[in-house]
Amino acid sequence: MAVAEPASAGTELTALAGQPERFINREMSWLDFNRRVLAQAEDPHMPLLERLKFLAIHGSNFDEFFQVRVAGLNDQVAGEVTALTPDGRTPLEQLDAIHVAVDDQLAVVADTWESLLAALSDAGIDLVDFNDLTVTEHQWIGGYFEEQVYPVLTPLAVDLGRPFPFISNLSLSLGVILQSEGKPLFARIKVPPILPRFVALPTGQRFVRLEQVIAAHLDQLFPGTEIVDHVIFRVTRNGDLAIDEGEAEDLLEAVEIELRRRRFRSVVRLEIERSISPAARQVLIEELDIGDRDVYFSPLPLALADLWQLHGLDRPDLKEPSWKSVQPPEFHGPDGYRNFFEVMRESDVLVHHPYTSFSGSVSEFIHQASTDRRVMAIKLTLYRTSGDTPIVESLVRAAEAGKQVAVVVELKARFDEAQNIEWAKRLEGSGVHVAYGLAGLKVHTKVALVVRRESGGIRRYCHVGTGNYNSKTARLYEDFGLFTTDDTIGADIGQLFNVLTGYGSDIEYEAMLVAPHHLRQPLVQRINQEITHGSGGRIVMKMNSLVDAEMIDALYRASQAGVSIDLIVRGICCLRPGVPGLSANIRVRSIVGRYLEHSRCYYFANGGGPDHPQYYIGSADLMPRNLNRRVEAVSPVNDPTLQSRLATVLSTCLADTALAWTLDENGFWTRIGDVDGISTHVTLRNLEIERGSAAEPLPVTAPEAPRRRWSFRRLFG
Repeated sequence: MAVAEPASAGTELTALAGQPERFINREMSWLDFNRRVLAQAEDPHMPLLERLKFLAIHGSNFDEFFQVRVAGLNDQVAGEVTALTPDGRTPLEQLDAIHVAVDDQLAVVADTWESLLAALSDAGIDLVDFNDLTVTEHQWIGGYFEEQVYPVLTPLAVDLGRPFPFISNLSLSLGVILQSEGKPLFARIKVPPILPRFVALPTGQRFVRLEQVIAAHLDQLFPGTEIVDHVIFRVTRNGDLAIDEGEAEDLLEAVEIELRRRRFRSVVRLEIERSISPAARQVLIEELDIGDRDVYFSPLPLALADLWQLHGLDRPDLKEPSWKSVQPPEFHGPDGYRNFFEVMRESDVLVHHPYTSFSGSVSEFIHQASTDRRVMAIKLTLYRTSGDTPIVESLVRAAEAGKQVAVVVELKARFDEAQNIEWAKRLEGSGVHVAYGLAGLKVHTKVALVVRRESGGIRRYCHVGTGNYNSKTARLYEDFGLFTTDDTIGADIGQLFNVLTGYGSDIEYEAMLVAPHHLRQPLVQRINQEITHGSGGRIVMKMNSLVDAEMIDALYRASQAGVSIDLIVRGICCLRPGVPGLSANIRVRSIVGRYLEHSRCYYFANGGGPDHPQYYIGSADLMPRNLNRRVEAVSPVNDPTLQSRLATVLSTCLADTALAWTLDENGFWTRIGDVDGISTHVTLRNLEIERGSAAEPLPVTAPEAPRRRWSFRRLFG
């Protein structure tokens, strides 16, 4: 299956070196990624409720895209910014292109929605319109409205004494056109998010949308008036924080103030039904102070992110079978958990979530550190965490036991600011030393350090991850974690924490690559090292996004020198692969499936000299924000056994024919789509099961076939 060709396709690409056209536009590439997500919802081979889930994810992704990226472009237009993107576009040109691309995707969403409705009905789940309810259901829904809905509704009239009400971000609303004594009137009703969006009728398998239930009872909300018309609409506001850290005296207080202000930020999108009357549309546009470009007409229900509710139905026959994470055999013995400190002294350990249990590795590591009498200090970074994470409980326990506990909480983690503030205050109240990051930088790194007193002296036990210390997302996000007692890595992480909690500049790191001052150039140097080997050079990179122009140009130079390069990029990719004379030796693919590919792994075949390949894992993508404006930590993986495991993961991704998409020189993504082919997620799960003891391997076309279908030597030089 192929995604619609982007507007930039068809450009003459044979001589793009130094030209803006050598880059794919960042925003268009992100929209292409969301189109790949949408393709999962279209896939007839996927269980129905999983298809519904991907439709919900697609909607949620759009919500964040408008709150952040479109909002930023609107701010640039308002500020009359004329600077061009690396691919040569103005902010206004990007907004125009976004509107066209979004409309195109919404048309696909509408078709997908209709096909899913029919398929769900065939499976016994009916999403019905209010007008299609039976007499008995009408009676039942009337009682439901009176008892559950009516008491929480607040109709807000608009007239001389009552101005147009504030419409909160991402809220679903009914705009009601009324008439009383010959006068036209307007009112707004917020669809209460506290109630289920899809109201389950008595059978439990038939649902009607809450906004339709409200619309059918408007006469009870506005007695004595004539209901002329109503429209469903939804507002999206600028969701970014605007904190002047140079002026803020207290970062915690500044973030709290800005969070209160954010809900009143400007509107960046108005979603409305196509059936809206011109008069109602004009009222909304004028009162929300937006332009035509900010309006999106929808032929289907708004806020499809609410489809998560239906995905939660108890219909295992319509979902992917659940996969249980494997307990890492290094840490888990026949009688339960081993002593992590003994294990780590023996050798480094690599875990791969969610195939490997997060609770049985990372959470247990912090738990054992909190109860071990020899542990003197625990230090950890928290970018995004979850409400049920045992890690926070372990940190509190350790502090109460008198250990030195320091946590760097990033207050500016977008859309998790309020939760991070809550955790920061709780940790501080328990005696934990809490730092709120650095002025002007986000602390995005994922590292933990445990300092332990032993007979031979002080030893550092470290964990370096590619994902957050979040037990919920660890079940869905694919990530690596390295447990090590390497002295050099431990010393580097110790220095990093001293910088994060204290002061420091011009820090030299011996093993770790740390942004913003010691990551970009070391990576460029390793690319250049491969260039010296010409066609004998080999680079494989796995990441979420590739945007940075300098890094892309470095990869172009490597390709021109004959270096073989494979890039596994889940989301945004601004590099054009396969362009003669520019990137002929670069291949780009994306893996999209049941797990969100989140790990970052960088491989350089000759980075450490002949027969000494270098592998790195860490928190950094190759984007300007990661390289320039964040604290990121990338660690070498030196153990040959662990390197071999990383090679297996990368090889599997490069051999995938079931989940993989490939990118061509025109920015055109094509799905390989071999249903019976090699699936990264199935293959890697089976490999972890072979190492551990969680469940029977999944059926896969010839379990050994993946190992016969490709060669490590061919892929990794």
